[in-house]
Amino acid sequence: MTGFPRYAIYFAAGADSALSRFGAKLLGYDAYTGNELPFPEEALHVAPDWRDVSADPRKYGFHATLKAPMTLAPGRTEAELAAACAAFAGKARRIPAIRPVVDSISGFIAVIPADPVEPLQELAADCVRDFDSFRAELTTQDRARRKPEKLSERQRDYLDRWGYPYVMEEFRFHMTLTGRLDADRRGPILEMLRTRFASLGLDTLAIDRLALFKQDDARARFRIIGEWVLAR
Repeated sequence: MTGFPRYAIYFAAGADSALSRFGAKLLGYDAYTGNELPFPEEALHVAPDWRDVSADPRKYGFHATLKAPMTLAPGRTEAELAAACAAFAGKARRIPAIRPVVDSISGFIAVIPADPVEPLQELAADCVRDFDSFRAELTTQDRARRKPEKLSERQRDYLDRWGYPYVMEEFRFHMTLTGRLDADRRGPILEMLRTRFASLGLDTLAIDRLALFKQDDARARFRIIGEWVLAR
């Protein structure tokens, strides 16, 4: 069984940003405050079961994964992980910027980059490598939960090496808004989400910070316990 607490290093857009408010309202949960929020009327109109549609991403809060959820390795502490986040953020680097769009990815709907962005791939790979010493090894049950038989050979290799299959060349930046949807349901929901997103007028999104998320136990949602702006 997965150990707790679990920690993850994600991108979140900032507590006061329009993008964070957009995501939090749609998920019905604000990972910055831990508060539940009412769903937008538009979402309930197009999908009366919106609570179920958004259930999977609600557990994690609105984010993009940089280092997937992990139990801390023996001898590692939360304070040490937070200090490592601060040190990582303090290293000057190219700050990735994307042109964000709402689209379908592997059956669910998310905010994704319109085009590949090399510095973003580099940032994600650095996070995977630099924080891996904090990660406890996968248990047999955790590995089985990832269904390795359905992964490609490279994804299985990454699962065994890094504890998560969708890293390095397999990494795809996404800020998830729904669970997986059947094709016949996806169209109206995608149209609604694109309309709401367009109202933000967000042409460019800088991936300019790290957020440390924590999940206390299996029934708890992830919540942000620290955030650091990346040095330029």
